[in-house]
Amino acid sequence: MTDSTLADGFVLTDEKDASRYTLLHDGQLVSVLDYRDDGSTIALTRAFTVPTFRGQGHAARVVEGAVADILERGDRKVDAVCWYVSDWFEAHPEHHALLRRR
Repeated sequence: MTDSTLADGFVLTDEKDASRYTLLHDGQLVSVLDYRDDGSTIALTRAFTVPTFRGQGHAARVVEGAVADILERGDRKVDAVCWYVSDWFEAHPEHHALLRRR
């Protein structure tokens, strides 16, 4: 498990055993990004935010953190399976090089 402390008490964790990134605030689960990793491509399959935290940009925050982690590793491409992740990449063309070409 890899943790990254973000601003304002948020912690992003890559829970490799569960194949998901989690965003916590003060120890409370806020948002999750599920993935499948085949060794060359990480398919980002589902972004979910706990209903009481929706509408505050937390899904974007967990996707941004995951993308930063994947970029830092530098050994994977991304398959944006989830509609939200696909929309996030559309809004962030600076990260299009990370996407797997079909």
